[in-house]
Amino acid sequence: MREIMTKSMARNIFYGGSLFFIVIFIGLSIHSHYYIKETSTNKATLTESVARGKRLWERHACVNCHTILGEGAYFAPEVGNVMTRWGVADDPDAAFDVMKTWMDAQPTQVAGRRQMPQFNLTDEEVRDLTDFLLWTNSIRTQEWPPNDAG
Repeated sequence: MREIMTKSMARNIFYGGSLFFIVIFIGLSIHSHYYIKETSTNKATLTESVARGKRLWERHACVNCHTILGEGAYFAPEVGNVMTRWGVADDPDAAFDVMKTWMDAQPTQVAGRRQMPQFNLTDEEVRDLTDFLLWTNSIRTQEWPPNDAG
């Protein structure tokens, strides 16, 4: 092999490598589109209440403090698995009661502790937000976040 690479050798390596990775990309795209039948979310459980909860989450910019499935700020706890951590993932009524109690108690006025603002949500809004977090809790995240606390 030569010790000096010519322009034509470099061009051939570039085009060959580009073609190789384009073929790999197209192959993986076709594979994921036609052969992977399961998804991480359950569309059957995506109700209007869940959608309203998501809009509520966005309107109040909860992601500015909380993370959800690893995305967002790290000021407040991860909420993608909060229903499991609270032990109410299988009971929507208990989840609503816990969420309502938590939201009504904020801010707790504990000195030196980060506080969540009081949003004065209606019961319907708390129900929608609870449904959204229950739905998010059911997403298969491949063990993310890596620890229970997010």
